[in-house]
Amino acid sequence: MATKTGVPTAAPAKAASLSNEEVLRYSRHLIMPEVGMEGQLKLKQAKVLCIGAGGLGAPLGLYLAAAGVGRIGLVDFDAVDFTNLQRQVLFGTSDVGQPKISAAADRLRNLNPEIQIDTFETHLTSENALDILKDYDIVVDGTDNFPTRYLVNDACVLLGKPNVYGSIFRFEGQITIFGYPDGPCYRCLYPEPPPPGLVPSCAEGGVLGVLPGIVGTIQACETLKLIIGKGQPLIGRLLLFDALAMKFRELKLRKNPECPVCGEHRTITKLIDYAEFCGVRGEEAPTTVTNIPEITPRELKTRLDRGDDLFILDVREPHEYQICNLNGHLIPLGELSRRVHELDSSREIVAHCRSGKRSAEAVDFLRKAGFRKIWNLKGGILAWSDDVDPKVPKY
Repeated sequence: MATKTGVPTAAPAKAASLSNEEVLRYSRHLIMPEVGMEGQLKLKQAKVLCIGAGGLGAPLGLYLAAAGVGRIGLVDFDAVDFTNLQRQVLFGTSDVGQPKISAAADRLRNLNPEIQIDTFETHLTSENALDILKDYDIVVDGTDNFPTRYLVNDACVLLGKPNVYGSIFRFEGQITIFGYPDGPCYRCLYPEPPPPGLVPSCAEGGVLGVLPGIVGTIQACETLKLIIGKGQPLIGRLLLFDALAMKFRELKLRKNPECPVCGEHRTITKLIDYAEFCGVRGEEAPTTVTNIPEITPRELKTRLDRGDDLFILDVREPHEYQICNLNGHLIPLGELSRRVHELDSSREIVAHCRSGKRSAEAVDFLRKAGFRKIWNLKGGILAWSDDVDPKVPKY
């Protein structure tokens, strides 16, 4: 069934109805002529899959459940961490350490016991994606990494499912709808992934806590519009949000006729190895440079305790240094090349950052500049907190 907007919607089955409790629950929808009984029945019969139960998935799941989307699937494999609570409003402090998928399902069932919640506690992969996605009408992408975004995109195009896309970073967000007939897909906008490490994750660059709430809620709104067949969905339009300026901008997107997935002459007809496509060499790899001499936190503590003359080089940013520090000499990685004169190549130097990645790059640079007595603190200040001094806060 298609509406005047061109958005396919499921026609309510003749036998479908709302109970008295549902009529009361959804009364603010029912009195709106744009939704009404017909629209609410469409919502009740809709099947939406949410990829990710994190920052975007939290507001998305809450509002889809509250609106009465009859079947909601959740895909996630992570556990709730203290750092999630700043933005992932599905969870509370008592959920820390629990699987996100079970905590999220409990919260959504408590919010609306009238709906069905499906859970998939797994990585979404090329082997399972088509089986997981096939039973749902709409897929909403709340992921935070490029391999999964390309995977979700390609699976949606191959299955003919709309992909309600959102992404966030620091103060900025993006929202659009990919994979719609005659509309663009993710590859039309981003034919190739960025080089590994070029775009930092939220864990590396941070995110304003309220931002995923705004972007995820817009994704939920677009999903509801697709289901009831009303309004102008973000098909062929990329909505950009800047929280600092409090401004929205819109860019027109066009379908690329040469797109290898959705174009006229498709070359990708099955799911591929997306980690390889994006140049990812394993999620646990701490750095993109190799053969870096390292020292463990315990080894460093032993040497400091016996009075060895070690120079501690901190290559984080000043605002990170204010959170916690090892009383080292602060030279942010981006300033190292012009401040290298502050370092004495005859002294033993131990470089560190938050996790060991940036400091490994610093060690690599300094070794090429002629420094020989230099080590990278393995695992960074996070490992120091775990292995040496738990009073040092983790962030």
